[in-house]
Amino acid sequence: MLSNYLLRNPDNKHRTRIILPPKKHQSLNLEPPPTTSRETTTTTTTTNPSQLHHFLSLQLLQKSKKSLLALLSLLLLLLVAYNGAIMFTLQIPLPPKPEPTTFSTGIWNVAEESKNLTSSSTKLSSTVICSLKEENPPSLQKTHLPILQKPLNLVLPMNNSVIFVSRMRRKKHKPTFKIQHSDRFSTTVKEFLRGNSCPFRFFMTWISSLDSFGGREMFTIESLFSSHPNGCLIIISDSMDSSRGMQVLRPFLDKGFRVMAISPDFDYLFKNTMAQSWFNRLRRGHVRTGEVSLGQNLSNLLRLALVYKFGGIYMDTDVIVLKSFAQLRNVIGAQTIDLETGNWSRLNNAVMVFDKGHPLLYKFIEEFALTFNGNKWGHNGPYLVSRVVSRVEGRPGFDFSVLRPMSFYPVDWSRIRALFRSPRNETHSKWLRGKLNHIRNQSYAVHLWNRQSRKLEVEKGSIIGHLMSDCCVFCNSSAPMVYV
Repeated sequence: MLSNYLLRNPDNKHRTRIILPPKKHQSLNLEPPPTTSRETTTTTTTTNPSQLHHFLSLQLLQKSKKSLLALLSLLLLLLVAYNGAIMFTLQIPLPPKPEPTTFSTGIWNVAEESKNLTSSSTKLSSTVICSLKEENPPSLQKTHLPILQKPLNLVLPMNNSVIFVSRMRRKKHKPTFKIQHSDRFSTTVKEFLRGNSCPFRFFMTWISSLDSFGGREMFTIESLFSSHPNGCLIIISDSMDSSRGMQVLRPFLDKGFRVMAISPDFDYLFKNTMAQSWFNRLRRGHVRTGEVSLGQNLSNLLRLALVYKFGGIYMDTDVIVLKSFAQLRNVIGAQTIDLETGNWSRLNNAVMVFDKGHPLLYKFIEEFALTFNGNKWGHNGPYLVSRVVSRVEGRPGFDFSVLRPMSFYPVDWSRIRALFRSPRNETHSKWLRGKLNHIRNQSYAVHLWNRQSRKLEVEKGSIIGHLMSDCCVFCNSSAPMVYV
């Protein structure tokens, strides 16, 4: 510490201030001088730095929470506004065409696409379990969704009755019927099938126009009579039940074959089955017909009712018959099998052989009436027979057999094109000969999957070309038969 000393000079008697260094062992004291009261007050009000940091952190956290809540509120408002827009948006349907499209009754084949609006485009689901699959797979194995179609007004003539079905809003639109009761159907069919003159009763149905009944369908009839010359064929169709339709069938009549076309009488065919009550509800507008063609769904029911009512053989119009069905009784064909178990996995209703009044057919009709769904393609057809058979197979009272795919469906729908091609080389030619012999030996008929093969040409030397030569009736005839 610095020491100040005041020395008095005796000589000049002046005061002198002398600053002396600290003593040798005295330390330098750097402590601040005592503070005044004002300084003390200022020091006590100053905030500690750690406390200030904590305070600022709390303020920032509160602001973040407020921003997050504001963002969530904004998202909630947007979601509410979006839902409200969906709920209250009005969908105005386009007005229907003033001229309704006319459909001729009959059955639409499982794999057939008609050339006009009467045959709606459809798809089947598929499971690749073996070499055979269902036609046009969309999404599901057991059921499948139909293709949405444009709004149309459908008019289905049904044995002197007309059903006007709106495709716009079926829930609120009731089908209207104009029915004239007649016993023409029952009288004509019974007379045609009377006695033992028809050992083989074949039924086909045609829902499309007469103009679309072409060479493919004509050859199906030709192959049928080639294998069953003493058989009888009834074609259920409005368009074929006409003078023009008779002209189409004239070559067969001139050959002495028994074939006729007649419009269906649904009241007679559905009587005393569950189809009767379902059809009555359809007339009153209490059945949601869905997006799948009503004519197509009625056709699935019609084929069941025909065989149940009369007994015999139902066959699609895109099937080539290869040999006699004399050994077949109460059978339905599998379309696919499970390669691991060897059991069938999917049936098809393109060919069915059953006795009159068979209980399995009654179950098919019952299933149709109880589980009808107009929005799933195949639900009332191939999927229906598969569901029922899986439940009743092996139960007492149901005497029927499920034939392997080779019997009626020897070729996968996706590979049907191969049957129309001529041999490309020696390897291909060898394969064609093997496949042809296999079909000739193992198959009763070949389903052509018309939707995939309608536009295919029959090339020389192809499998189909050989089968047509085997089954033709007008091979050496001058009749104008042209098949493509």
